[in-house]
Amino acid sequence: MTGITRDSNLLVVLGPTASGKTRLGVELARRFNGEVISADSRQVYRGMDIGSGKDLTEYGSIPHHLIDIVEPAYEFNVFEFQRRFLDAFGDILQRGRLPVLVGGTGMYLEAVLKGYRLVEVPKDRVLRGELANLAVDALAERLRSVNPRLHNTTDLLDRERLVRAIEIAAYERNHAPEPLPEIRPLVLGIRWERSVLRQRITDRLRTRLDHGLIEEVARLHAEGIPWERLEFYGLEYRFVAKHLQGELNRNDLFQKLNSAIHDFAKRQDTWFRRMERNGTSIHWLDGTGDPLAEALGIISRERHDT
Repeated sequence: MTGITRDSNLLVVLGPTASGKTRLGVELARRFNGEVISADSRQVYRGMDIGSGKDLTEYGSIPHHLIDIVEPAYEFNVFEFQRRFLDAFGDILQRGRLPVLVGGTGMYLEAVLKGYRLVEVPKDRVLRGELANLAVDALAERLRSVNPRLHNTTDLLDRERLVRAIEIAAYERNHAPEPLPEIRPLVLGIRWERSVLRQRITDRLRTRLDHGLIEEVARLHAEGIPWERLEFYGLEYRFVAKHLQGELNRNDLFQKLNSAIHDFAKRQDTWFRRMERNGTSIHWLDGTGDPLAEALGIISRERHDT
């Protein structure tokens, strides 16, 4: 049996930062002949190891995918994640192994679990030339005509977004997205009592700062990544870049970054709760107990129920 149950062909392990999801995902992959697919928006970048928390030593002999696949200057996005996930997912299943999706980037997780129908839309220079002389009101009317089910009204307020929205709507009328494979996930989530998770975040940040995080960001900048671009890669890179530019001393760097990561973990939890409200079934594991044993129990019950 390729899946862990007859009704599932994908195991998902999610959780907030510092929750221990990588360790659990790797161990489950080891026990069920699996391979890990990362759902982390920063671990795709080569050379961004400490700040993104790759923890590559945890994988051992377990194959992993979507880690270290593009250079830092590359603009990776949810469309490319979904495309690369589907390639890895199909390849792993074809070889008779279990895909194990592990991560905390909510949009990436939902692109898989909700089956976002994403289409890569190239720029249409002919259409853009046709739209160039239209006023904003005329562009808004054009958008409504090509997309009568328009929900995102913010596209009506900005000329550049209007043009892009028209371009996308026009393309999608003639180019249906490729059908998605059938994905039947069993989703596990690691949950910690808030004060315990806060301490785990603080301890991990202190360790990373002591073991090369600042030097990693300095190296990336020396290799040609602008400070402004580094800020795009998340909290660790944003705050360390400010420190290296003299805007924060070492103590302020730690205090402000630590607080920002705590807030980020809260936002991740909010995202996961919203996923549940929108129909994603998540089996929550107690991080302070034995999440591996709990996960194995859930998988065993799911096997007997199917």
